[in-house]
Amino acid sequence: MTGATRKIAIGCMIGTLTFAGQIHVAQAAERPVAGIDVVLSAFYENEENTKVNIKEFLKTDLISEFKDLGIAQVTNYVNIRKKASEESKIVGKLYNNSAATILGKKGDWYKVKSGTVTGYIKSDFLVTGNKVDKLAPKVGTKIATVNATTLKVREKANLDSKVLTLLPLGEELKVKSEKEDWVNIIYENNNTGYVSADYVDIRTEFEEAISIEEEKARIAQEEAERARQAEEERRNQVRSLSSSSSSRKSSKSSTSTKSSSSKSTKSSSSSSTKSSSSSKSKSSSSLRNDIVSYALRFEGNPYVWGGTSLTKGADCSGFTQSVFKHFGIRIPRNSRSQASSGKRVSLDNMKKGDLIFYSKNGRINHVAIYIGNGKVIGASSRKEGIKIKKYNYRNPVKVVSYLG
Repeated sequence: MTGATRKIAIGCMIGTLTFAGQIHVAQAAERPVAGIDVVLSAFYENEENTKVNIKEFLKTDLISEFKDLGIAQVTNYVNIRKKASEESKIVGKLYNNSAATILGKKGDWYKVKSGTVTGYIKSDFLVTGNKVDKLAPKVGTKIATVNATTLKVREKANLDSKVLTLLPLGEELKVKSEKEDWVNIIYENNNTGYVSADYVDIRTEFEEAISIEEEKARIAQEEAERARQAEEERRNQVRSLSSSSSSRKSSKSSTSTKSSSSKSTKSSSSSSTKSSSSSKSKSSSSLRNDIVSYALRFEGNPYVWGGTSLTKGADCSGFTQSVFKHFGIRIPRNSRSQASSGKRVSLDNMKKGDLIFYSKNGRINHVAIYIGNGKVIGASSRKEGIKIKKYNYRNPVKVVSYLG
């Protein structure tokens, strides 16, 4: 009997025993009966259980959603060490309210795994056991994943309420609260609504540890970004001063030289138009290259649903929005809205910096930035993070440009 089967069988048995404080017999046609028999057999085969109340046996055998989870309760962070010793090398940090999976215990130390870090934490700094059940909902983030082909989001928690939108299979949503048979979720543009609890799978996610290498890389990246912004600001000031000086010289020159021939004017005008067109073309190409170069800086950083941080984590549309925002280009927050704005471009004519969109069940649900050479960069998934892929790793359904 597998752990999953045992858990289901126990759950059914508990419900049978405790409903309304009475024992109710399951009907012959119900599937859980066989599972209950197996659990009872396991109970009676164990001689140690002969003096134990069966209800208590079943209750203690239930597996908590947060079994083997430890949550840091510290002022800032607790060090994760390579060995169970305060003199051992520090391999990572677990920040306050972040979680780790407990792999074992050695004296006063827990062996844990969190994110990419595996090591030891002093037991004093972790909340474990039954206390986790109370703390976890406060510090974790509940995520609902749609398990139906199409799910209706309603204005209120009843079937007669107005339908606000439809969600596709696999869509992930942040849970605001749970109400009996309904779940209050947050969907695109921070709108809220209710979905039936029967058609979503809910899990709780927690912040994880960061390794020393990851922290160093993040700090270096942030410092490099600050330095780049400072240098860009300095250059802008120089350009501004240069432009102001050039404008004054031009004004003086214009005042002293008032006449010119008609041919010269036409020639100058034509030359100016060509120069302006060439300048715009170079400027557009330069901006596209800059956007791609900037986006590539964040390759390998984490995917975080609902996130917009290029260093700490972003989802697909949060990533594209934040990259463009860095260059003063404002685009919508979610992929469907980003796809409906801007200028549509054919696959044959797409250029660096254009956005490529992908769909699931006929609805756009993913976006990435085209970087040239048949490749894109985007926040792919929690498993892959921000990653470079071939532009057609999924079937692209639309290309949009916000760069003219």
